[in-house]
Amino acid sequence: MFQKMVVAVDGSNQSLRAAEQAIFLAEKCSAHVYVVYVAERIGLKAEVIDSWDLYGITEQRKRRVRLIEKQARNKGISYEVKILRGEPASTIIRFAEEEYADLIVIGSRGLNQFQQLIIGSVSHKVMKKAKCSIMLIK
Repeated sequence: MFQKMVVAVDGSNQSLRAAEQAIFLAEKCSAHVYVVYVAERIGLKAEVIDSWDLYGITEQRKRRVRLIEKQARNKGISYEVKILRGEPASTIIRFAEEEYADLIVIGSRGLNQFQQLIIGSVSHKVMKKAKCSIMLIK
């Protein structure tokens, strides 16, 4: 069915549910899962070593991504966590295309509801522009 899945996460409850569904489906299909977190990159400092910090990812969001990793590991799922920089929708789509993913799993709402009102949701943009199948999780 599916061989490569991209699950877009931002630390929100919606993205955690999306990850749970991706892991469940990956277990059934023996698929590889890319856990993709897209962030704006902040200024670099020589003393910064942790790649999480290069992107300004909060502790709460780090914990949630690590929880997803733990769930995938416990289920024996093949997975990779990718921290990417850029505009979320186009970055998710580009990554999925580069990895020949056949499914993108994404939550219907992320963390920034104000931005969604002004320029539209990431999930809506991904649904409109992605070339592969999309699973939208409410």
